[in-house]
Amino acid sequence: MHRHKTLFWIFIVVAVSVAALFVPLPWTDITRIHNEAVIARPPAVVFDYVSTPGNWPAWHPSSLGVKGATDHSLLPGERVTETFVVAGRSGVVIWTVTKRDPPRAWTIEGEIEGRKAGTVAYTLTPALTPSLTPTEESTRFERDFSYQSPTLLFLLLNRMVLRPRIEAESTEAVRRLKATLEARR
Repeated sequence: MHRHKTLFWIFIVVAVSVAALFVPLPWTDITRIHNEAVIARPPAVVFDYVSTPGNWPAWHPSSLGVKGATDHSLLPGERVTETFVVAGRSGVVIWTVTKRDPPRAWTIEGEIEGRKAGTVAYTLTPALTPSLTPTEESTRFERDFSYQSPTLLFLLLNRMVLRPRIEAESTEAVRRLKATLEARR
């Protein structure tokens, strides 16, 4: 009888522990991934390129394709649908432009299946590049991707597996962006 009671309590503790992994976090845990590069192109050129969704698959390794308003630099309120693979997870996200200040800043917020999926913010500032002639311009391009951990399970997976992979993909994206735009000179 004592053994059954012990097994019962072990089962209860395990069940509660597993359930706790899926309960929404009572605190806010936000991950921010920051990348930057100096691109030997004027800020207006970089801004127009990165804020035009049709260009994303050419430079971002996670972007498999885009649908909707893809052929121009998007304005606040405009939306685009992107098919992606991030850290081995595939899906579809709907991005909505929430800020546009050409050629300095552009921000989009993502939604996956009705849930917030993260925010991508681009900040562009003129940069000095000694190798360029005085009439050539370059841009310090900064990309910030932030997302929230909704559950303890996601938080643990994010810290152990997801964040390092997303950081590597983001670093590669900014490297490709620089190479792509500088090759167009």
